[in-house]
Amino acid sequence: MSEFTTITTTDALAAFCDQAKAQPYVTIDTEFLRERTFYSRLCLIQMALPPASGVKAEGGPAVLVDPLAAGISLEPLYDLFRHEDTVKVFHAARQDLEIFFHDAGVFPKPLFDTQIAAMVCGFGEQVGYETLVRKVAKTSLDKSSRFTDWSQRPLSKAQQNYAIADVTHLRVIYESLNAQIAKSGRAAWVAEEAAVLVDPETYITRPEDAWTRVRTRSGSPRFLAIVRKLAEFREEYAQSRNVPRSRVFKDDALVELASTKPQSEAELGKSRLLLREGRKPEIAQGILAAIKAGLEDPDPPRPPKDQHSQPGNAALGELLRVLLKAKAEAASVAPKLIATTSDLDAIAQGRRDVPALQGWRAEVFGHDALRLADGKIALSAAGSEVRVVELP
Repeated sequence: MSEFTTITTTDALAAFCDQAKAQPYVTIDTEFLRERTFYSRLCLIQMALPPASGVKAEGGPAVLVDPLAAGISLEPLYDLFRHEDTVKVFHAARQDLEIFFHDAGVFPKPLFDTQIAAMVCGFGEQVGYETLVRKVAKTSLDKSSRFTDWSQRPLSKAQQNYAIADVTHLRVIYESLNAQIAKSGRAAWVAEEAAVLVDPETYITRPEDAWTRVRTRSGSPRFLAIVRKLAEFREEYAQSRNVPRSRVFKDDALVELASTKPQSEAELGKSRLLLREGRKPEIAQGILAAIKAGLEDPDPPRPPKDQHSQPGNAALGELLRVLLKAKAEAASVAPKLIATTSDLDAIAQGRRDVPALQGWRAEVFGHDALRLADGKIALSAAGSEVRVVELP
């Protein structure tokens, strides 16, 4: 197991971050809890620096930073995030970055996400860290501490070893993938994907839009107006008190309330699915006010358009799937990174505002997808190989 130190003071964190600013990259990971809160609670930060010249790849300074330590400020870390001469390396960074954005409004730049890079390098879709450790670092991980309570102190030795392994092996993985990306000339692809992760819009949840995530079977505008108001109230309540949405009321209760439309606390008490938490006076009053607002809404929403229900060329859709598979194999890129099923269906329906037709995806797949849709190329099979055939 790699050697590491534990940081519990601002001065010690500042010293390590100053050291990191002199390095080409730093690997970073976090441990957090979210089961009892709306926003994730940051419980631990792990960081590791590159090994010194002549030291094996597993070497190099590594630290555990305790953000729960009394009096510690994370500002030195955020200053490191703003230092653009040092690449900040994460694996599957979205949840980590969401924490830093909500806590401090800062993103690590420049960012390198090894999950994105691994997909670009042909390791498959949503490849896990454990898989990369095994395939690239040629070792294994002890995952027994994965679901422990990271807010408890002191951390056990097993927890510490688990946490530090998430950044020490990441150095080997980063150096390998970065070399492959540089050799293939696909750095712009990785940067394009990482740009989404450092866009504030990726992490902003607006209460007025919360209803679009609720599954409903009815398309009645009045029913949807009540769903919208209930979801908006729940989102505002959960965010303001930092509690999970399900602690306010769950989706099934929300749909039930939108259907039964209770007008009083007595009627609300007859709900089968509303749990005790949702019957508290402040929540009960919020529910009744939301239902009233939904019933009186002068501009009730229409059901979101279901792209899959729109007519399209089914045969073209199947051909696009074949083309995607062939292009992904030729480029050694995970197909899902290039285009989703929804992208393919949208192209078959004649839409052109599709991510698969933009940026690097257009080079790999999109241009030929449009040519196939326009009848300018055909596909032929030769053994297990699919070929593009130019049409006169």
